[in-house]
Amino acid sequence: MRFHTRKWVKPEDLNPNGTLFGGRLLAWIDEEAALYAIIQLENPRVVTKYMSEIDFRSSAKKGDIIEIGIEVVKFGRSSLILKCEVRNKMTRETIVMVDNIVMVNLDEHGNSVPHGKHEVEFVKDRLDLNSDT
Repeated sequence: MRFHTRKWVKPEDLNPNGTLFGGRLLAWIDEEAALYAIIQLENPRVVTKYMSEIDFRSSAKKGDIIEIGIEVVKFGRSSLILKCEVRNKMTRETIVMVDNIVMVNLDEHGNSVPHGKHEVEFVKDRLDLNSDT
């Protein structure tokens, strides 16, 4: 799994217990999944359709740095299914796991549309570095 994003847990991210508010963490996960899907599918019109069970395993507190990892589970016809792990950057302790996040590729009218992708692509591989242009 690749960990692309880091977040610093600040006072405004805390719940009354003094730990990271789960809703804030879920918003960060949703945003990370959307960004990942947009880049993979090369379409800015991607939406979250479904998130499976969210398994909170530990918490984070003010000052912790967390990192969000995303991995492709499966390419569907018009969807991309992702897996997410959030962990504490310093301790490597897993904070939360989400096994299935379904992102759907949309057209300009908001209808699901096939994306034609079948494997993970990295932006650097899309660049034609041997081109004479």
